[in-house]
Amino acid sequence: MTKLRDESADAIIINSSKLLTLETDNDILGTIVNGAVAVKDGFIVETGITSDIVDKYPHCTNVIDAENYLVMPGFVDCHTHLVFGGNRSVEMARRLQGESYLDILKSGGGIHSTVKSTRAASANDLFNIAAKRLNLMAENGTTSVEIKSGYGLDEDSELKMLKVIKELSEKHSLDIVSTYLGAHTFPSDSERKDYVSWLSGRSLNLFMDYAEFFDIFTEEGAFDLEETKSLLEAAKKAGFKLKAHVGQFNDLGAAGLASSMGAISVDHLENISDKDLDIMADSGTVAVLLPGVPFFLQSSVYPDAKRFIKRGIPVALATDFNPGSCPSYSMQMMITLGVFHCGMTVEDAVLGATLNAAKAISREAVFGSLKPGKKADLIILDIKSPEEIPYYFGTNLVKKTIKSGRVI
Repeated sequence: MTKLRDESADAIIINSSKLLTLETDNDILGTIVNGAVAVKDGFIVETGITSDIVDKYPHCTNVIDAENYLVMPGFVDCHTHLVFGGNRSVEMARRLQGESYLDILKSGGGIHSTVKSTRAASANDLFNIAAKRLNLMAENGTTSVEIKSGYGLDEDSELKMLKVIKELSEKHSLDIVSTYLGAHTFPSDSERKDYVSWLSGRSLNLFMDYAEFFDIFTEEGAFDLEETKSLLEAAKKAGFKLKAHVGQFNDLGAAGLASSMGAISVDHLENISDKDLDIMADSGTVAVLLPGVPFFLQSSVYPDAKRFIKRGIPVALATDFNPGSCPSYSMQMMITLGVFHCGMTVEDAVLGATLNAAKAISREAVFGSLKPGKKADLIILDIKSPEEIPYYFGTNLVKKTIKSGRVI
């Protein structure tokens, strides 16, 4: 039994088939058979077997019976582009007819299409659409979400997006972490040199109060390695924590560069050299795998989690929810894809969707595992064991989502 201190509880979750705490040394998942959790003021007080928790808190009247189903930490979706206007279902049809993602991008589609729709949308419309998306994520078991800007690509529109993300953080029940991704691609209505200058100067000062992280997409057709280095240096100097989209289509060496500069995470990583993997291992940078992207883009190239794990690199999973390459709300599906296409064990994938995902947004001390003192973010799944998550692929198995001790 693990406890914070001897105190009362205002809620207990009991009678799990298995409780996955992610907090013991005996196994990756920290499994307690017939486990239970005691909660006070939205935080975990104690975990243990059900009989002990019930005996310890006999006067607690708010009892949530898991009815012999699996209980685990809520999913942490550490990479999303949740705020945007419109959708790109038409482009999916173009890809199914043989056009590549990069070809569509070069023709003015892709990100540019979403930029046009996002610029045209009001802040109120963006808020309402994004709040609905967050609700759907919560129904699928996600309790914490990172959200990026990056579909504005000018001062007014990026600020509009970041203000919407801030309002969502203040008003929605899920925890939200904000990332400034002005360096998503180059806008069609600005010169490259001028845009890089704005990104590395005025924008950083203007958006510092709205975002914790600075992110960049390093890829052919987007930002090159030299631009990436200068922008990450400027963002770090301004006080942002660093992230980077790297190795999605080509290995440009950006994973090692960003990691050596102190990036908290680098994301995508379908194409990465052993040299960059070793740099990541030395720096402690989290590898965020986004297997929904190659699945949706019908690519045969998935990131190989085993290459990261054998070097001791923390591996996280995320949806990369976005309109063009992965419009999925389901972290359960990402676990399935991680197991079937990225070489992950079920234990690796569950860890990647919870505690390691929290590490990728610097929140591992707050949530991501069921540890006394952390937020009481849990889900009850209509299964008995974690192996059944990828087994019942494409199915929402969540019976209850509990955020800060409250069923939402």
